[in-house]
Amino acid sequence: MQHAQLSALGRSLRLLGEHGEQLGQDVPDARLREITTDVRRALELLEKVVEGPAPTTRCAEHPDGPVDEEAPDRCLLCETRRRSARRGRYGGGPTGPRGGEENQVPVVSRYGLREERPRARERWLPEVWNGQAWQLCGTPRHDRDEAERYLAAERRGPRPAPAYRLVQEFTDYEVVRVWGTPVRSVPDTMGGPGRPGMP
Repeated sequence: MQHAQLSALGRSLRLLGEHGEQLGQDVPDARLREITTDVRRALELLEKVVEGPAPTTRCAEHPDGPVDEEAPDRCLLCETRRRSARRGRYGGGPTGPRGGEENQVPVVSRYGLREERPRARERWLPEVWNGQAWQLCGTPRHDRDEAERYLAAERRGPRPAPAYRLVQEFTDYEVVRVWGTPVRSVPDTMGGPGRPGMP
């Protein structure tokens, strides 16, 4: 889509809006022919701007993917992933959050929580315990040694977290190694720990 095409389409649609505002009960035939020409011109510009076939699904990730009419977004790939997650939850799989964490509180994170990423890939995830939940502390790696070196550097850093772990992500999650003890802490909203007179 080019900027010039979009600008021309915008002008054409604004002109059609002006025609609509000026229509009354007694419109001459010449005016209607002019409106017809402007509508055709707008349709031609719109066809030039819209390239390729129309998407088959309403999924932003797989717009041209296979269709499942029962899925809310009509995407078979995403619906298969959702069904397998539900099947694992109700068909003998874990009933709570993965890894045994219960009553997780949503935590704002630059990298996001593991449960927020719907599609599993084969990679190694460095995670950090932030006092509330495990969260990603870096970019997922495809090499385990590289991920372990990254976590070793994080632990030696100026402000290490209380615990780190390495998770292998493939078709499911498996905690491979944990450093430290993840102790749940309550965030202090009054200015930080160690203030006199505060517990």
